[in-house]
Amino acid sequence: MAHGAPGRGLRRGSPFVLGFLAGLLYFTGTLYWITRVMAVYGGLPFWLAALLNAGLIIYLSVFPALFAMIVRRLISVRGPEAVLAAPFIWVATELARGYLTGFPWAVLGHSQISALPIAQLASIGGVYSLSWLTTGMSAAVVFAATVSRRRFAPLALAFLVIVAAAAWGSRRVAAGELTRLGDPIKVGLVQGNVDQAIKWDPRSADAIFQDYILKTRQAIFEGAELVIWPESSTPFMFEEDPVGAAQLRTLVRQARVSLIFGSDQIEPGSPRKYYNSAFLLRPDGSVGGVYRKIRLVPFGEYVPYQRLLFFAAPLTEQVGSFTPGERAEMLPVDGHRVSVAICYEVIYPSLVRRFVSAGSELLTTITNDAWFGDTSAPAQHFEQAAMRSVEEGRYLVRAANTGISGIVDPYGRVLSQTPIFQPAVVVGEARMLTTTTFFARHGDMVTPISVIVTVALLLWPRRRHTVESGMRNEEWGNTK
Repeated sequence: MAHGAPGRGLRRGSPFVLGFLAGLLYFTGTLYWITRVMAVYGGLPFWLAALLNAGLIIYLSVFPALFAMIVRRLISVRGPEAVLAAPFIWVATELARGYLTGFPWAVLGHSQISALPIAQLASIGGVYSLSWLTTGMSAAVVFAATVSRRRFAPLALAFLVIVAAAAWGSRRVAAGELTRLGDPIKVGLVQGNVDQAIKWDPRSADAIFQDYILKTRQAIFEGAELVIWPESSTPFMFEEDPVGAAQLRTLVRQARVSLIFGSDQIEPGSPRKYYNSAFLLRPDGSVGGVYRKIRLVPFGEYVPYQRLLFFAAPLTEQVGSFTPGERAEMLPVDGHRVSVAICYEVIYPSLVRRFVSAGSELLTTITNDAWFGDTSAPAQHFEQAAMRSVEEGRYLVRAANTGISGIVDPYGRVLSQTPIFQPAVVVGEARMLTTTTFFARHGDMVTPISVIVTVALLLWPRRRHTVESGMRNEEWGNTK
């Protein structure tokens, strides 16, 4: 078939189909756990939960399919060299995925958090710069394998870039300048390990609360100056339960510590509004500030397109329908400003950067990952949170109901980490930092550049008489 012939775009074996299949494999492997969340905790029949999850996976898979289709289109009109534009196109479609779905989970660049020298690039270009680099190396390998002339030049250049990045990153981590700046603070993290099935059972409420009090006293005994409880950790609404609130106030007054904890909040009115919030109690027992979660979890805290997806109503009946907060509220701790990302808010680089721009000197994140069960999701969540510490040049401390809780330094090194589904108390040192990274000061430049390059290549293609140029046609799926 000639290039650009009608019907080529969606044929079996076409770039769109192959990209779509790759997306199905990737997102099924990373998001399989959503079925369990909706079935076990959302009150949906398993078959319906699986169907909804499959719909989400199919939707997300469209973006890798578009990436493959755009790359193939550019190759057909610009020649095999166009494959080297793949990193720009990948980042553009990955950005579109996060923007259009509101769910930028498992961005490709997060895969590099365990390669700390390479991960340091995020302090300059954010996580999407790592997506760009990862795709660029792959594109260089493909180019070398399929083009006959100057095939190894891009691969050699990509290799040199990676070596240079790794060398710079290694020196940055080894120097560890940020670990000597700022004021130190002893942070205590309480991991209650409360089963979601009994979390809101009134018969278990007092035992859950007293266990948190006991673990908090342990953290204070070990020197904690700031204690952090997980998301929705109080088995009551703090502002609606004067007895429980009084116990918390007494606790912090006696120990002279600050306490950050998650608790739902009601705003009176018609209709009443519900917020997933984080409260700060000062050492004198007063409320120092309240942060209301801005990014809500679709199908967890609200059902998008609820009228259309009426059959998913049991989800909101189980978890309620929350209202998003509006302000990146800072919580004052001993003269410093601290931010809180609640649950999956921490996967949004732009939101965490917004916290740092507002003056956050310490990143905290509180979550309840009990929903995920014994799956890969808690580890995915923790690693994505760790990437924010590299991007912003901040210590990150994380309290999770069932784990993983831990402390991460500004270079992405995990200083302490708990196992999942075990009660735990972690006390460790963090630092209040004001120095900012290039990324924190200037924001994400990789994604707008990638979008501009992608659009420019599509709008102003340079047509060729042939695209062979020594390329093996069969590698690109062409037929004569």
